[in-house]
Amino acid sequence: MIRNILGSLVALAGAVSAVLSPFRDWYDGRAGRYYRVRDLFEGITATESGVLVSILLPFLFAALLVIAGVVLRSRIAVALAGLVVLGFTILWMVRQGQAEGSLVVGGDGAGLQVGVVNAAAGGVLMLIGAALMRGRGWGRGWGRGPARAHARREREREREPVEPYAAPPADQVDMWPPTQEPGMSTHTSPWPEPEVDPYTGPDPHDPRTRSYPQAPPPARPGDPRDPVHPPRRPPEG
Repeated sequence: MIRNILGSLVALAGAVSAVLSPFRDWYDGRAGRYYRVRDLFEGITATESGVLVSILLPFLFAALLVIAGVVLRSRIAVALAGLVVLGFTILWMVRQGQAEGSLVVGGDGAGLQVGVVNAAAGGVLMLIGAALMRGRGWGRGWGRGPARAHARREREREREPVEPYAAPPADQVDMWPPTQEPGMSTHTSPWPEPEVDPYTGPDPHDPRTRSYPQAPPPARPGDPRDPVHPPRRPPEG
């Protein structure tokens, strides 16, 4: 992130330097905005040019390309803008040298002047800014997007628990391992589960439950006595 910010600032500074350079003197007191773009391909003439058809035009295009590269974090766009500025600057120097016979640098304003330096410095700053940026390029960022998504899906698939046996489809007979017997998928054995007898209390005939109170034995046939409430002797008078 820090490298992207630093590279963007350097590239934008280069764009500003390149755009301002045509408004300064380039050679023998002649400003860069007076050189026509067609003169760079046909030869330098003394004919003055309008601002929008001067050498300012490719520099404006390069500045817009830098802005787009900064927004999209594209190193390719920023580097291409720097090459455009340096290319047109070098092309102007070649045509100017052909027109004058040679290029000179004079302290009295009789040769190359500060406008050329601004243009060349702007192109170099754009290239430095592109080198500092770590953002995605137009091809690099778009190409890595699907690859990163695929890698993320693979990592999520590895973290998911793996079932020992896959569930059978709904339209087929359930053959659930390991018994391979038809039936409900929750069965783990081909045999039916035993039923548990309901609890009815302790068994009175079981010697292990003798500590519990026992019911009185049933009355014998013909015994008039009440087995539960035996008769009592009447009190003596």
